[in-house]
Amino acid sequence: MRVSVIGGSSVPPETAAVAEALGERLANRGHTVVCGGLGGVMEAVCRGAADAGGETIGILPTDRRADANPHVTVPIATGLGHARNALVVLNGDAAIAVDGSHGTLSEIGMALAHGRAVAGIDTHDIEGVDAMASPADAVDYVEREVEATR
Repeated sequence: MRVSVIGGSSVPPETAAVAEALGERLANRGHTVVCGGLGGVMEAVCRGAADAGGETIGILPTDRRADANPHVTVPIATGLGHARNALVVLNGDAAIAVDGSHGTLSEIGMALAHGRAVAGIDTHDIEGVDAMASPADAVDYVEREVEATR
């Protein structure tokens, strides 16, 4: 399964540690991480997944694949700026939001509009986002939700 991981582009070390653990958990469960390919939560989740031998797809806002963080295994340059947020969530079967601001909120809205299950770890408290206490809980949740729709 592909899981879109969305979140802040600039985060404190404790949030990065959560995202890294999430990436590791996703990779260990055989899932591919889809993200925006840059820094913050995106880099941390990719680092965790890559260190665990997983695949990471970075859908970049720029027109240069070289702009991807060093842990992205498949960089996709779009040149679309924030409009690429729709592509990030559409390429996942579910989404997990970690922290985040306006860009994350737009991705959450897109995910919900397209019927994706959304788990949240310390992110926006809005209808449709199911709050999780840990990366393990978030991965279990999206696995259950996607399986229920198949």
